[in-house]
This record gives sequence, structure tokens and C-alpha cells, in this order.
Amino acid sequence: MVFSVLLLFFSCRAQSTANQKTIIEVNTLSEFKNYLNQDNVHVKLKAGNNQIDDAQKIRFIEITSNNSYYDLRDVRFMVDTKLFSRDDLIKSNDGNSMYCAIEISGKNTTLEGLYIETYGDTPGRQSKNKIFNIVGEDVTLKDVEVRTTGSSPWGYGYLYGLGGNDVRKMNGIRVGYPAKNVKLLGCKVHMRAMGHAIFLQGAENTLIENCQVDGLLRTTDAMLAETSGYGFDKKFYAGKGNYIEGTIVAEDGKILPGEIISLSEDGIRMYPDYKGHETKNTTVKNCTVTQMRRGICTGLSTSGDMVIDCVVRDCVATGYNVGNEDTLINCSADAKYGEAFCIPYTNAKNAKVEMTILDSRHGIANNLLAKINGTGHQVVIKTKSSEYIPDSMFIKLSVWEGYGNFNEKATMHATEIKLDNQTETEVITFNGTENLDVKSVGKVREATDSENVINESNRTKR
Repeated sequence: MVFSVLLLFFSCRAQSTANQKTIIEVNTLSEFKNYLNQDNVHVKLKAGNNQIDDAQKIRFIEITSNNSYYDLRDVRFMVDTKLFSRDDLIKSNDGNSMYCAIEISGKNTTLEGLYIETYGDTPGRQSKNKIFNIVGEDVTLKDVEVRTTGSSPWGYGYLYGLGGNDVRKMNGIRVGYPAKNVKLLGCKVHMRAMGHAIFLQGAENTLIENCQVDGLLRTTDAMLAETSGYGFDKKFYAGKGNYIEGTIVAEDGKILPGEIISLSEDGIRMYPDYKGHETKNTTVKNCTVTQMRRGICTGLSTSGDMVIDCVVRDCVATGYNVGNEDTLINCSADAKYGEAFCIPYTNAKNAKVEMTILDSRHGIANNLLAKINGTGHQVVIKTKSSEYIPDSMFIKLSVWEGYGNFNEKATMHATEIKLDNQTETEVITFNGTENLDVKSVGKVREATDSENVINESNRTKR
């Protein structure tokens, strides 16, 4: 019996040793690239700075290996933005013309520890530029830090178009079809360019955990004070009039004082699909987003996503954009510059939201705490201090105001909603609110006739 146990022990130990990959240590980026298409390798690049100022393809570095681990702790990549404007680079055969610094495909591949940033002010040839493009299966990006520059025009956010016209973006991390079971763990994205920080297109079963995103805000007063530059040359007329992603401009497009914008786009965002392949089953856990346009945007994906223990601060369009079947557990946000959360879509059903309102004082250009449209939602709104929410803020149901509702022919409604408002904020129900089950510390009232007229007029001002 003892002999059998010992034999089993040494057999298991031998198998374990055999399964451990020998660590390959390399000193230069050139040496490192030799292993990017090799399976079953464990490669460690020497700590230090590495310049990326030349490439052969529009995906500057391609990691295509399976079952491999790349240790880039204490390594820095500096990527020249001029590469994103090169028209002589080899195109991809996947039908997507995007430029990116690093693409990871293959299966069961991990990249850990890299700091990567773009430098220079050269705008790319397109609006789809990005740092990472992840399209593999069981890929893990761990403790990676990204800093983006190189968008054009810079300093005006989304006021001059969202990818059209002459806008050239620099996004952070994309997870896209055919990606499955991708994990972003402990990653940081510092947005110093127009674009999304982390976004998904057609990916399935993505986990985004312990990640941080930050951007920059700017007041329209600062823009209007310019005496030269892109906005000055356009006489401070935006790309269109009325409401632009959280910012109000005049009907003729004139930029107004007293407003605020994010210089980037969304912090963590799901697109509904990529060429017909749906974005499904995303979990966002213990993440923080600050000073972006929208903080965490799951609303455009209809599969029902999970957002757990997340914090959003100082976002302009909304803190959380919530959609069909989404579940938010123990999440928090302020409403300084835009609503803390919204369920904006009339076709959204059965969302569950548990939201703690953070200190929302000393903001500008916003008096909407939350908006709720759609059917069958269960919503709990609370705060640790009543002083955190100004008296001028409201919770509104069946409204066009704020982000969303781009179908002007939609029938605005909020039906079969269960709302537990544990704050002193007033709840206003507009036309289309039916069968509301409400428990509220704050006053609950129906909108006046004049308020309903104003709400209806907002449908044509998207």
C-alpha cells in the first residue's frame, strides 16, 4: 500500500514538472517577437523601454500562439502615432481594416504586466485606431496599463462627430468577435485621446475585473475662450445642434457656455454585435471609471450583462447605461455632470439595479439623478448621506431627457416598474408611466401638463 502511494506521488510530480514550461528570457523586442507565433512557450522580456516606430502590418505586433504566456512585467512599449497613418502597411485578411499596436489571437494565451503608450500628435488614417485588439479564445490580459494619445481633433470630445467627418480616434482595448472567454484583469486605461477605453464587439463570456479607466473633462467656457485652433476655426459651431452625448448645444449647433464635455468616449462599453455576431454574457466586476462620457455602458447589448461592485464618477452622459436584462449589484455613481444611471430604451425589460448615489454636489449642467424607461425593472436607489444629492435633482420615468431614445417615433413609457427610492429626491412620472410600484422617501408626483409638453418636444432634439 505504501509503495503504491509513493509511486502515485512521484508519478504526479513528474507529470507536473513536465507540464511546466521552461522560462525563455530575452533581452530585446526583436528577440521577443520570435516567439509570438510559437505554442506552449513562457517568454519573459527584460525590463526596460522599447520603441515601436516601425511595422510591416496594420497590426504592428501579432500574438497568434496557443497555450503561451508572455511576461512583460516592468516593460514599457512606446508606440509612435505615425504608424497609424502609414498607408504602405500590409492589410489584414479578416475583413477589418483597423490599425492596432498589439493583436492577440489564438487560444489560452496570457500577456501580463506591460505598460504601453502612444506618443506624438500624428492622427491616424481612420477612426478605428486602437492599442489592443483581442480576438482569441481564453485570452487573458493581466495588469496591463495603457495610455492613449494621437486623436484629432483633440480637446473637443464628441462635439465634432463620432467617427465620421475628419475625426480620428485612438481607442484603448477592444475585445471582438470571434473572442470568447477573454479576461481583462487589473488593467488600467488612461484616455488622453478621443475614443473608448475598453469596448466589446461580438465577444462572448468576457470578464472585466479590477480594471480602472480615467479620462479628462473640459468646460465649454474653456473652449469658447480660445483664440485659435479647431473650434475657433469653426466659429465654435459643433457638428450638429441640440443634444450631443450628454452636452447641450444650440439648435443651430453653436456651442453654449456653462456646459461640460468628456474629451474621450465611454469607459467600458458593449456594442450589440459585430457583423451579426452578438455581444453576449459580459461580467464587469470591481471596476472604476472616472471622467468619461458614459462610465459603464451595457445597455446596447441585449443579452443581459452583470455589473458588480463598480464605481463611476464624474461622467458626462451617464454613469451607467443599463439595458435589457442587465443586473447591477452594489454599484455606485455620482450625478455631477450627468445622471448617475439610466435605463433609457423603451424596449428594455427586466433590468435590476442597485445604485448608491455618491456626492453629487458642485456639478454643472445637470439636474437629472436617474431616468427609467422600459418594462419590468426593479430599481433600488440609496445614498449614504442626503446631503450628497442637491434638492434640484430628480428621478424621472418615461422621459426623453438625457442619454438614449434615438428613435423619434418610439412610444415613451415606463411600465410595471418596481422602484425603491431610499433618498429624499423627488420622483416625477411622465405620460406613459403605468403600474408603478413605488416606495419612496422623496415625494412622488405626476408631471404637470407643461412638463409633459417639454418632455414630448425633446424627442426631436436628439
